[in-house]
Amino acid sequence: MNGKIKNVKADITSLDTDAVVNAANEFLAEGGGVCGAIFDAAGSRELAKACDAFGHCDTGSAVITPGFKLKAKYIIHAVGPRWAGGSRGEREKLKSAYKKSLELAYKNHCKSIGFPLISAGIFGYPVSLAWEDAAEACDEFFAEYDDCGISIIFAVLSDEIYTLGEKIFLQHKVKTDFSNR
Repeated sequence: MNGKIKNVKADITSLDTDAVVNAANEFLAEGGGVCGAIFDAAGSRELAKACDAFGHCDTGSAVITPGFKLKAKYIIHAVGPRWAGGSRGEREKLKSAYKKSLELAYKNHCKSIGFPLISAGIFGYPVSLAWEDAAEACDEFFAEYDDCGISIIFAVLSDEIYTLGEKIFLQHKVKTDFSNR
């Protein structure tokens, strides 16, 4: 059975999911925005030590660590691209970051995963394109792993970003549930 997607207006660190996704940088270092919030909530020292063991993660890929102090059992660190106008493979790299995250969740027996809108913050990715790429990546993942049963929750803080995500996901074939704002 295929999973479904839910969009919520919430702080990603408060989600009660098996995994949450950190919008990471290639060095897996504590940063600002979502990354900083996840490090703070999980326990910066412990999470930094776990990330240091990897040392690096390529753009478009992901690695997994324990969730430490979060409700989530795991943190999946996905490295999305910095927006450079769209001519440097940004869309393919962003979709890859989502799919690699979902594959890690699947391989680690997660039934639920919480995502931020990767790359749409300090990495400058246009929000509407970020939603399109997220929707396409989820479609592609569910097409390949049709029995995964993973529920995806997108946690955003802005009403505007929430509403735009709702519109874009409703245009896609993925089963969505936007009832819990």
